[in-house]
Amino acid sequence: MRAADADIVRSLPLFSGMQPANFAELIEAGYLNHIPPGVILAHEGERPDFLHVLVRGGIEFYSTKGGRETTLSLMLSHGAFILAAVVLDQLYLKSARTLQGSVIVLIPAAAVRGIFNKDAAFSRAVVAELAARYRGLVKDLKNQRLRTSLERLANWIIAQNELLGRPGSFRLPTEKKALANLLGMRPENLSRSFADLAELGVEVDGAKITIVKEKLLVDFANPDPLIDDPST
Repeated sequence: MRAADADIVRSLPLFSGMQPANFAELIEAGYLNHIPPGVILAHEGERPDFLHVLVRGGIEFYSTKGGRETTLSLMLSHGAFILAAVVLDQLYLKSARTLQGSVIVLIPAAAVRGIFNKDAAFSRAVVAELAARYRGLVKDLKNQRLRTSLERLANWIIAQNELLGRPGSFRLPTEKKALANLLGMRPENLSRSFADLAELGVEVDGAKITIVKEKLLVDFANPDPLIDDPST
């Protein structure tokens, strides 16, 4: 593994406070993969062999049942997944696949659990990470229950623009069907909502989103820090 990639893993809050020897043990047990888009990394209902750490790229988490499929969430920045199943040595509750060409570090699950039992800083970081994921689930539930589909889409566009450094224009990170699932909408409703956004200062050209009148969009979306702010 390149030192630069190991440094990215080390910089993540989950690993940054570990004893150097324990971090070295984890990294030496792991290996780095360059994975093309559309590759399934975790299968719902299977037991994890590895903790996956995204170094570059993007991940879609999804679930299937009776021939139906829905997108649950996206990961578009550095981070570890699916941590809870690894720590508890339990079955995956969701599947994961690459959205784009990605660089991923795979660390054996048994090694992660071993370090968890002897490195206090790592144990605290795991608890903090899982607590943050729980708070994220509460935010997602509030977003689904307290907002209309158009409000959810407007707030997602604002959040995505912030995540990318506020360029004002960006391409959708996934197919529109997956985005509709993510926002709790039918694909046809998403298409209508994109059309409605024209009156709120948003232009949609295929997968390209351009925010023309940001204040108009923000006034309509009315972002709530207890739902939309990643720091809360």
